[in-house]
Amino acid sequence: MKRWLFVDDERFPPAKGEWTIARSSAEAIAMMSHQGCPEFISFDHDLGGEDKAMAIVHFMVEQDLDFDKAWIPRGFAYTVHSENPVGAQNIHGLLGGYLRERELRQPSLIGE
Repeated sequence: MKRWLFVDDERFPPAKGEWTIARSSAEAIAMMSHQGCPEFISFDHDLGGEDKAMAIVHFMVEQDLDFDKAWIPRGFAYTVHSENPVGAQNIHGLLGGYLRERELRQPSLIGE
């Protein structure tokens, strides 16, 4: 069973699937603290008031580093459906940059 997380304070996932919906960063972090990192996340950036999805992204990167880069599953994917272009770029910059760097630093199995 696939585990997908849709993070948005107002909207619903655009397609049917195995979605879990989190309406705040605290709700998403609590879910992931108990269930681990999902295979796919669709992020909104602005989650109402001062709440931002960047809190989730920071949590994810910290968890992955704490668990020796094994908390975020291999093959993890995400999208940003936010209408806030700066917020979307912030998510892509931190999470996308971290995932690219993590892949570059993985030891090669070639020749082993």
